[in-house]
Amino acid sequence: MNYATEFKKFATSQYIFSAVRITLAIVVPSVIFAYFGILKEFFLFPLATSFVGLTDQPGPFVRRRNSLILAIVCFFFVALIASIIKDYPPLIYVEIVVFGLFFSIIGVYGQRFAAVGSLSLVVLAIFIDGHLTGTDIIKSSLIFLAGSICYLLIFLVVSTIQPYKLAGQMIGENYLLLADYLKIKSKFYLDKPEFPTLYSEVIAEQIKIKNLQEETRETVFKTRKIVNESTTTSRLLMLMFLNSIDLHEKLMTSDSDYKKIQESFGDTGFLKIISEYLEKLSAELSNIGIALQSGTKAKPILNIEEELHAVFQDYFDLRNQKMNSDNLENFMIMRLILVRITDISEEIKTIYKVFSQDQKLAKSLSTGLDLEKFLPNTQKLNVKVLWNNFSLKSSHFRHSVRIVLALLIGYLFSKLEFLGIGHSYWILITIVAIMRPAYSTTKHRNLLRLYGTFAGAIVAYLLLLGISNGTILFALLMLNMILCFSFLKANYFWAVFFMTIYIFLSFNFLNPGNVNMIFKDRIFDTAIGGLVAFGVSYFILPVWEHTQNLDLMKKAAKSNLRYFNAVMDFFSAEKIIIEEYKLKRKDAIIDLANLSDNFQRMISDPKNQQKKLENIHQFVNTSHLITAYIASFSQYSKSAKKYPEIDFESWNRKISAELLRTSLILEQKKFHENIREESALQPADSVQKLMEIRKKEITESEISNLRDPNRITHLTELKNLQEILELIYDVAKEQRKGAEKLEPETQSTMVKQ
Repeated sequence: MNYATEFKKFATSQYIFSAVRITLAIVVPSVIFAYFGILKEFFLFPLATSFVGLTDQPGPFVRRRNSLILAIVCFFFVALIASIIKDYPPLIYVEIVVFGLFFSIIGVYGQRFAAVGSLSLVVLAIFIDGHLTGTDIIKSSLIFLAGSICYLLIFLVVSTIQPYKLAGQMIGENYLLLADYLKIKSKFYLDKPEFPTLYSEVIAEQIKIKNLQEETRETVFKTRKIVNESTTTSRLLMLMFLNSIDLHEKLMTSDSDYKKIQESFGDTGFLKIISEYLEKLSAELSNIGIALQSGTKAKPILNIEEELHAVFQDYFDLRNQKMNSDNLENFMIMRLILVRITDISEEIKTIYKVFSQDQKLAKSLSTGLDLEKFLPNTQKLNVKVLWNNFSLKSSHFRHSVRIVLALLIGYLFSKLEFLGIGHSYWILITIVAIMRPAYSTTKHRNLLRLYGTFAGAIVAYLLLLGISNGTILFALLMLNMILCFSFLKANYFWAVFFMTIYIFLSFNFLNPGNVNMIFKDRIFDTAIGGLVAFGVSYFILPVWEHTQNLDLMKKAAKSNLRYFNAVMDFFSAEKIIIEEYKLKRKDAIIDLANLSDNFQRMISDPKNQQKKLENIHQFVNTSHLITAYIASFSQYSKSAKKYPEIDFESWNRKISAELLRTSLILEQKKFHENIREESALQPADSVQKLMEIRKKEITESEISNLRDPNRITHLTELKNLQEILELIYDVAKEQRKGAEKLEPETQSTMVKQ
């Protein structure tokens, strides 16, 4: 691992940038209040600032601003109501039910609303028993409101000064994930690769890329300054993001029959050369990503052209020594792998040219796309949408019920005097932080929070025992706050670890000498909250991941069929609408990632809820291969009319019929016999005849020592095209057979209790 590069990734990321902003927004007012000796009195000010800051999700300026305003209103309202009725226990239980239900179910409108809802419940937990309110409710509420508004003002100032910063960081992160993706791909060419492990890593990385692309797509396409302004920066950012999407497709095209390649070239040493070169390209992508995140210009680390030339020379040497009529097809496959690697290399070189910020290039940029069509699907703010989710069939409603019950149980525990709980709100905060609609996610976060809290508490305890210097402790407080907010989205364990340390340090500044009590309360309350969250998630209206499988499999199967048809249109239709093709590509990648993500969560469910695990796993793997092979096939779309030797019409009917059969099986619909007949079609290709002629030529004459990397024989392209079509069909057939093994009751979409 290159630790310097990893540090640069972290130091220039949106997470550290956001964390520093939130930390300064909290610390600066706190220092001022401490200077005047009123920090304890105004403690709610920085607390409110931190809560509002945590709702600031990446996205377009307008949506971020509106969600912050919504958060301020919700927080103030909840804090005021909770403070007013804190002395009336019956009303407190009503308050928990009403607020718990409402602020959980508004998650139907997306992650932004879900974040506001969750933090509103955290505000409820803090104000529910009046520990922090004091006797003057109006004064405390206004201080809390002022702290909330403080973050909004800071956000507005920073967004005005650096309008492109977030977009640049998010686009840069896209390139960093693509670099990781390419690095995983490079391992397929190492000696004796672990194929199942590598395929799992590829699928996991696809999920990350999809999620980030969705967030970035919204940020870039919904930011008026980027879409409408004609500045060099705005146009280049748009170009960089669109290039990252196209590069992602090119990286997917690098999928091949790796087992066959290993059998053919594993003992030659050439595969290691390819692996090393792909790692170098991965480093270049990381370099580009870091430069985008930091807002600097990127320069190539290596001379890509020279490195690629050296790879080709090794290939030509190997070809001249080893190629014969028996292994001709293997060398054709290898030649096409090098073509794809060349395409990736050229794409990276083009991206570096964009970094030169050529004015002509920027001004000539025009996507020609209706960007609105590429935005993520989000629920509109329609009351009917919210009302329709008040049903046990809705996973959001079931989650809301679980939240309410867990908060009620947690609050009851906090009132049991014999437990001696000193900070009861920590139980409720733990419940809100851990519980998610999916049991698997709740279970995972539960363990991470417990481990992170325990480890952080021990470290904080030792720090407070060993360090008495206030300046050092304050520096550690700031450092841990920054690290906590930085890891909150990326790594929950470390976020909780650093959060626990800074909470200990904060309480020490406010009330020195109570480290033992804080240690006991923090561990004990977290354990209680975790147990309550786990028990309620498991026993109360659980939503198991296997109940989502069928819908996601249907979507993945349909989108792959549409994606394949869109690519096939290049080989048959006279006029192709590029926008429609890119939309189909986007849908296929998103649906594949959603299916894969659901499967990953299903693995964390109880064993008795992992229905047909092997069959679902096979479907996920075949879906990934079909999407990747279609992406490989699409690379020939520019020269689609140059291959009359391949019967594209028959291949289209054959593969479409097989993909359609899978969809119909999942829908539990009968299909006409002609679909089965079309699936069994034998395309009238003439490639094999040409191959026999070429093999005869090689047998009868010496191989010419041509060393032109840009020269690809027409027969090599034909053979590769035919092989890709055969791979798509074979994998589609395997997927259809797997779908047939899924019993009707396994395919139920009803939520089972």
